[in-house]
Amino acid sequence: MPLALASGACETSVGLATGPLRKASGTPTMLTRFCSLPLASCVLLVAAPAFAQNAAPPGAAAKPPAAPAPANPPAPPAPAPVAPAAPAAPEAEVEAEEEALPEPEPPREPATPLPPSLSGLGGATTDAALLAEREKAAPPPPRANTETDIYASDWWTHARPIIEIHGYFRMRAELFHHFSLGRVDAPNDALWPRPADNQYTWAGGTGSSTQDTSIVQCTEDEAGSGSGTGTNPNELVGCKNGTQSSANIRLRLNPEIHISDNLRVMTQIDLLDNLVLGSTPRGYANGPGANGFVTAPRDAYSPIGFEDDTTSPPRSGINSLNDSVSVKRAWGEYATPVGEVRFGRMPWHWGLGMVYHSGDGHDDDYQSTVDRLQFVTSIKPLELYISGAWDFPNEGATSANLGIPRDQAYDVAQLDDVDQYVVSIARQKSRELTKLALSRGDVVINGGVQLTYRKQLLANDAADRDCAQGGATLGCAPGQLTGGFVRRNANYWLPNLWLQLLYKQFRFELEVASVQGSIENTTNDRGVTDDFDIREWGYAAEIEQRVAEDRLRLNFSTGWASGDADVDGLTPGNPDQHGDDTISTFRFNPSYRVDLILHRNLLSRVQGTYYFRPNLSYDFLREPTGQRLGGGVAAIWSRASQFIQSPGHERDLGIEFDAQLYFQSKDGALNDDPLNMGGFFAKLEYGVLFPMGGLGYPDVKANTIQNTIGRASATEIQTAQIVRLYLGAMF
Repeated sequence: MPLALASGACETSVGLATGPLRKASGTPTMLTRFCSLPLASCVLLVAAPAFAQNAAPPGAAAKPPAAPAPANPPAPPAPAPVAPAAPAAPEAEVEAEEEALPEPEPPREPATPLPPSLSGLGGATTDAALLAEREKAAPPPPRANTETDIYASDWWTHARPIIEIHGYFRMRAELFHHFSLGRVDAPNDALWPRPADNQYTWAGGTGSSTQDTSIVQCTEDEAGSGSGTGTNPNELVGCKNGTQSSANIRLRLNPEIHISDNLRVMTQIDLLDNLVLGSTPRGYANGPGANGFVTAPRDAYSPIGFEDDTTSPPRSGINSLNDSVSVKRAWGEYATPVGEVRFGRMPWHWGLGMVYHSGDGHDDDYQSTVDRLQFVTSIKPLELYISGAWDFPNEGATSANLGIPRDQAYDVAQLDDVDQYVVSIARQKSRELTKLALSRGDVVINGGVQLTYRKQLLANDAADRDCAQGGATLGCAPGQLTGGFVRRNANYWLPNLWLQLLYKQFRFELEVASVQGSIENTTNDRGVTDDFDIREWGYAAEIEQRVAEDRLRLNFSTGWASGDADVDGLTPGNPDQHGDDTISTFRFNPSYRVDLILHRNLLSRVQGTYYFRPNLSYDFLREPTGQRLGGGVAAIWSRASQFIQSPGHERDLGIEFDAQLYFQSKDGALNDDPLNMGGFFAKLEYGVLFPMGGLGYPDVKANTIQNTIGRASATEIQTAQIVRLYLGAMF
């Protein structure tokens, strides 16, 4: 049986095969890349099934070396045996063997070459239907009795687990200019605190009281307030700075352990997760103090930070709040004849990601990760998927938290558990069938409904409580925990509708969600009965039209998150309800991004606001290999859903303009799919926010601040700007 090994059959990276290996019946059997094996081993492993099928069974009559006839011919009648050849010189012996090989059976009908993705490793040109017919006509070959012979159908029985690794490495440098918008709020109450090295007079509360920050350490020339350069203490003035800049890195690994073609284990591991460059120099460390952490003394080799000559890995509680390695997710997937079982800590994404967003994008920070037991089944003719899940959002204190000596930790209480159940029904056409339908001019409609129910009876969530006060603190005795329980009695329903319509190069996508429920007690005190209702609504919609061979993408997106007229502030810093007992501020997932400044940084997400965002992007240069160079622009108009929630008590928050230039190289196999980011990727972004009345001050408060500080310009709002540089390698 001839076997040709393609040049790309054995690869140097761990992964799945570039194409399936087909048996005679045409059924795909998973083939793997053997990154850790030398090329010769890879050839032997790939060729093993073919050699095994042509091996003679034990006890068969020996054939003369000059006429090797196959023990299991592919189809009857078998070729007539060839007479033994006379002894000859080695060269003649080889020639005799070649001439004695039986002629291959001619095809019964003209064979049609298979596509490269289905042709296996040998570049075979036999039609799949002909192979199936031959398999029916010929009896199945007998199994070899030796443990070393491996058939294609037995591959996963004999193969070891294969590890496939994907992920990315990124570095992001950002410059924030006047993100405080020039406001003179107290540092702890500001929408975005001013730079810590900026001297200013802030107004607290209603603006009638003021206080100066104490940073009188700069010369007049350094502060930009004069030309003086004297460094005597009486000549120094307050430092002035309106800019903050930093850079951070992350290495994300997504190892996949493929045990068989229907069983795998998925993981996600972050190394140096969003580590700010320069934040862990060698001489910086912390230790326990009377009121928390205190900075540890430096050694004699770097007595001051100026003399630090290297960096240290981040260690939680020593020089950082995070460790160098963070295991984010780990879950298993097992495919059965009736559906797939998923179990463990896994991502959660639905629709556009307005509510639940997996956060797996190359520039994402926040993730929806859930501890879940899930079962997914499908009705293939209808392309319908049905899923049910049991989630564990919050179990409360465990035996490990309380220091109970057990090898296996367990939940010490049940009534404080947050229980959650999710049911989903969705229609999702596969990517291949979608491409085929769109090429024919058909309309493709995908969509679904997801329903989430969550409840909790008791809670122990109080902060700043030690063991004696009943806090769920590490190391407390089991009996001390009981004093911190309060009656929460909370529950809600969250229906989420997703709709996607595709036609040629047009896409319309919509996600609508609502939260309906109640909370009896929102505090951490016993005997309190608030009886709040939860009534929240939100939607996000996107329209896209691709033209000019998909180089030009015209987009329009809009979204709305309901506000609350009885809450002062868009962010959840002030949860007090004034006037009614309904909580109605809806909040998007932070990874659903609409801009660079207002919602991404100042507000951290879309919450209690709505926006309109026209944008376009264009690939100036694009190669079939995936390499491209392009740019894009966007304009975002943002408003408050309830004007009373905005700082200036007006609806209009601001207009933001964003622009970007991007480049993607052709490195890496992920570039084979234009929808996936692969290889080297870089982008440069710039954004400017022109704040409007909603981000200013109400007239009464503005007059009070001006009179207290003594400057009419004290309440002037400044324009915010951002510059971002992204460098990444995706694999």
